[in-house]
Amino acid sequence: MKPTGKPEEGWKKKLQPEQYHILREKGTEMPFTGKLLHNKGDGTYLCAGCGAELFSSEAKFDSGTGWPSFYEPKNRENVELKKDFTQGMVRTEVLCKKCNGHLGHVFGDGPAPTGKRFCINSCALEFKKSK
Repeated sequence: MKPTGKPEEGWKKKLQPEQYHILREKGTEMPFTGKLLHNKGDGTYLCAGCGAELFSSEAKFDSGTGWPSFYEPKNRENVELKKDFTQGMVRTEVLCKKCNGHLGHVFGDGPAPTGKRFCINSCALEFKKSK
């Protein structure tokens, strides 16, 4: 999937300031503050930047970390993983492949069946309920 080529000024107009900070500047929301942290609805989590389908409610779990967590993406083709060497540590960054928006990070301490914990910022997501 080819990333969208929207100029940064376009992103500033489209996104709320906190969304822009997270998606475009690779920020992180404060733990336990995100609007989707305690969401228990059935549906799909979309990229707040471009609407790409990222995660299913079926893969969401309570990690106790303060951010929405998923054990796998709904559509792996919409998610890109990249080494992140910021903040004095080595992590794996999770990006939306369609718009190159920063979503969060993935760690190897999640539940079965994958053992992964995709730790994602609520501001980077929109929720679409199942019909």
